[in-house]
Amino acid sequence: MAALTLREYRTEAEGRLPGPVWDFLEGGSGTESMLSAGRAALDRIRLRPRCLVDVSACDPGVTLLGSRWAAPLGIAPMAYHQLAHSEGEVATARAAGAAGVPLTVSMFASRTLEDIAAAASGPLWLQLYWLRRREALAELVRRAEGAGYEALVLTVDAPRVAHRPRDARNGFAVPAGMRAVNVDPAVMAASHGGVAGESAIARHSREQFDPSITWSDLAWLRERTSLPLVLKGVLASEDAELAVKYGVDALVVSNHGGRQLDFAVPAVDALEGIVEAVDGRCRVILDGAIRHGADIAKALCLGADAVFVGRPVLWGLAHSGATGVAGVLRVLMDEFEEVMALMGAPRVGDFGNSGILHH
Repeated sequence: MAALTLREYRTEAEGRLPGPVWDFLEGGSGTESMLSAGRAALDRIRLRPRCLVDVSACDPGVTLLGSRWAAPLGIAPMAYHQLAHSEGEVATARAAGAAGVPLTVSMFASRTLEDIAAAASGPLWLQLYWLRRREALAELVRRAEGAGYEALVLTVDAPRVAHRPRDARNGFAVPAGMRAVNVDPAVMAASHGGVAGESAIARHSREQFDPSITWSDLAWLRERTSLPLVLKGVLASEDAELAVKYGVDALVVSNHGGRQLDFAVPAVDALEGIVEAVDGRCRVILDGAIRHGADIAKALCLGADAVFVGRPVLWGLAHSGATGVAGVLRVLMDEFEEVMALMGAPRVGDFGNSGILHH
């Protein structure tokens, strides 16, 4: 029987994956305070429904950066989908396309950009970390454009990977036989060397990520592509204002799944201030702790244009490949459509700040 809730997918996934892999996917940084903070912040928000509204034909569709999405929902970038299933990102792409929602492909994907694109029937975005070797970034951008990707997502909250105790304890490294196939093996070598008491992922980031980049470096990326530019990992309204100044097309308000700055502000708590700061001049997406269709509604009431979901997609992938990912997306989309009807909000544009109460 198919899982009916995301919690069921999570339970199944945990039983199927090796302990160190599960810890890598589920773990957080430092004290892991952020793993519960985002969920607690969302749970404090309550919905305020309206009645006697015609909800006989709810339409959850939205248009973002030129593409129509079946719902205000997309898949966040996550590395190495093959950790969860042998087909990896190809299976995820098939499911996302069938659901009519976008997939953001990590630069550290375990399948090629071209193979993922061949399997996709929905929008694809490519996520980037800023490497010291800029020529490697430029090559990824060129390939993404050639394969039909529709936007670039630059992660800006990870000048280096934070200390993640579970990974250090496990001496986690990318398993033999799996690699980030879109990046030069020489760039990725450190991610494969397991050492007791140290995360190979963190060591790799210290070697290869460029921590010196500033806002002015965005011009270098802009010169090399005509694709829309999205910044992921923004939590401060001051940075949102700078993003608009530097011509960014969209922001992803995110605390990196609790895997970067410990004790950071939960993404949903930062959302309203960032929406006010950009004042409609770029699109805003919430990424963090989305576990129910009602969370999508809460984000929309706070001014987001859409949300990204992360770990639950990998739970579905571990559960049953593309079928499992499709199931996770269907659960969220069905829940959201029901919330639309029960909230008296038959269109995405009907959600607003009057639809929520903070506790």
